[in-house]
Amino acid sequence: MAPGPGTESVDALRAALDAHDYLADRDLATAVFLAVRMRRPLLLEGEAGVGKTELAKALAAITGGELIRLQCYEGIDITQAAYEWDHARQLLHLRAAEAVARGHDGGADAVARLEHELYDERFLLRRALLRAIEPHEGPPPVLLIDEIDRADDEFEAFLLEVLSDWSITIPELGTRRAVDPPLVVLTSNRTRDVHDALKRRCLYHWVEHPDLARELAIVRRRVPGIGAELAAQVAAAVAVLRDQHLYKPPGVAETIDWAVALVTLGCAGLDEATVEATLGTVVKYREDHERVREAGYAELLAAATGGPGPDA
Repeated sequence: MAPGPGTESVDALRAALDAHDYLADRDLATAVFLAVRMRRPLLLEGEAGVGKTELAKALAAITGGELIRLQCYEGIDITQAAYEWDHARQLLHLRAAEAVARGHDGGADAVARLEHELYDERFLLRRALLRAIEPHEGPPPVLLIDEIDRADDEFEAFLLEVLSDWSITIPELGTRRAVDPPLVVLTSNRTRDVHDALKRRCLYHWVEHPDLARELAIVRRRVPGIGAELAAQVAAAVAVLRDQHLYKPPGVAETIDWAVALVTLGCAGLDEATVEATLGTVVKYREDHERVREAGYAELLAAATGGPGPDA
């Protein structure tokens, strides 16, 4: 793929991501750059909320390609992911054929013709995978295969075939093959391990939670109305929460939610009452709420405000 604006180098890509409000570290920007230039799928693993899905959205904005999203779930199969036939319209077509047969001489020939047309392009419902490999105008699309770890082994094997050959066979119509393959981003929260065969087809990057400085920059960028002091307090407090061995540590999305909630409430800073009242915007499981409350808010507030810790 010839380099386009924003993909000429790692630094250019990192700057382009920054311009679309995605603050990536150099390692992540390098992985994305290589995936774009080598035309290889990029598998992003990491905890929920670290920005894997948002990265695909930002990449589509940079390249100008259509973002095509395939949300994986348990039981997903080819009909939801690639294509299926519009059975309702096919049934109407058959009823029309029956009407022709009853009302005209030579109706049998007309019926045969109409039945042959049942598997025509007009009855084909194109799902994400087929849309991504069919001819398109402009830059190649960005195919986001979200939460591949939720799908089963059978679907993963089918997906591997598609990504290897960039083709999908429709028995009634033949094989569709991409002329200009899409840019592919797969994400996984690692609820199960993705098979080695699929990993070998992809470039790989583990997406970490951002460090304190980068998370602070993200909060300031994504919540423009927030004061500098409150933004710093939120970022520091979230870092403490992530160290408390919660069932679901807060991701960047939860950090932003918390910051937005505090700005909405007109809070100038964090205190115990404010943390207690807004904890549900950043911690999303009852067991985690209880764990945070049992630990107390002293360490969290000390990190956020620079005050003495619980052992002072």
